[in-house]
Amino acid sequence: MQKRCLPLLVSGLILLCPLAGLSAPGVSVGFSPEGTAQTLVLNTLDAATREIRLAGYSFTAPDIVQALVRAAMNLLVSHGIPVRTSGQYAILHDKIIITDGRTVETGSFNYTRSAEKRNSENALVIRDMPELAARVPDLVFTRRPPVHK
Repeated sequence: MQKRCLPLLVSGLILLCPLAGLSAPGVSVGFSPEGTAQTLVLNTLDAATREIRLAGYSFTAPDIVQALVRAAMNLLVSHGIPVRTSGQYAILHDKIIITDGRTVETGSFNYTRSAEKRNSENALVIRDMPELAARVPDLVFTRRPPVHK
């Protein structure tokens, strides 16, 4: 069943984009607790050069937090850049990272130590797909709470 789900997921994500003018995306998939999901998440964060848009349920994994610090995410509020948090939902269960308007990481992988070491998790990274990266925020980030400054 798992072997059937991944191609369907990838096909579904690709179908979200118009077929005309599609670039050839680079697609990677990883799993945990084997460590490959964690590696994909860290590599996606570390490869960002302009922007990181992230939706996640919890951030308790020190390496994920360190990757965000390396990307200077901890300086956003102090420099007046809007940051949104949401108490609107019981749980924000999305796990999505969009970097540089070209790369999308999604899957079940939570940004937690348990996801890295104990849970069965997956991460899917689609690179060089600006059409998809542009559409995901409409689906996830438009349900926005007020800006905190």
